[in-house]
Amino acid sequence: MMINGVNNVSQVNNVQNLRKTEGPVKARDTSDSISVSKEAKEMAEIYYMDKVAAETPDVRADKIAEIKEKIKDPSYLSDATIKSAADKFLSAIGL
Repeated sequence: MMINGVNNVSQVNNVQNLRKTEGPVKARDTSDSISVSKEAKEMAEIYYMDKVAAETPDVRADKIAEIKEKIKDPSYLSDATIKSAADKFLSAIGL
């Protein structure tokens, strides 16, 4: 076996000496921060609304009971009440 260039070891020592520092290194005082994109905020809002919609019952029993009680009163079903309900229904469907 033949060994060429014993002087290569001194070159490694030179590289190691360059990496040494002169005294302690002070850490920079930086604080962490994050920024959330507009798209991420919108997605979070959509996720929240979807979760609330999934947890909300389709039928509100308290409102149904309230309306049943109102309908039992014969004076409740007047022309004004029917017209008001019809107007609210038509506006709800966009007409």
